[in-house]
Amino acid sequence: MKKRVSATIDPETDKILDRLIEVGNYRNKSHIIEDAILLLSKEKNVKNKK
Repeated sequence: MKKRVSATIDPETDKILDRLIEVGNYRNKSHIIEDAILLLSKEKNVKNKK
């Protein structure tokens, strides 16, 4: 089950998200943000502890 979170972004970042939805394989802004966090965690070698 997914958990709802809230984020505040500037207008330029919002435009980037809109463009990624138009040209990419993303369903919505949440999908992009989730993918970005996963990529960042891999880059920083952060382990998911459960």
